[in-house]
Amino acid sequence: MKEKQDKAAAIVYDQIGAPRIVAKGVGEVARKMIETAEAEGIPLQKNEVLVEALMQVELTKEIPPQLYRAVAEILAFIYRLEKRKLRGS
Repeated sequence: MKEKQDKAAAIVYDQIGAPRIVAKGVGEVARKMIETAEAEGIPLQKNEVLVEALMQVELTKEIPPQLYRAVAEILAFIYRLEKRKLRGS
C-alpha cells in the first residue's frame, strides 16, 4: 500500500481577478509550508479534496471557475477570523 503524502497549496487573493496559486508542495515541502504558515499566523484549513484540485493548477495561475465556490468559502472563513482578531474576541 502506498503511503499518503502530505500536500499543501497556498492561494492569494488581491481582489484583482480570481485567487491565484502562489505555492504548492508535496511531502517535506508541504510540511515546511504548513510549519511556516503556522509560525507566521497565517490561517490554515484542511481540505484534502480542495488541495488535490489546487495541486492541478499551474503555479501563479488563477484558480479555475469550478473552484470559485470552495475557495470563496475559505476566504470568507479567513475574513471572519481577521474580523474577530480586530475586535479582540
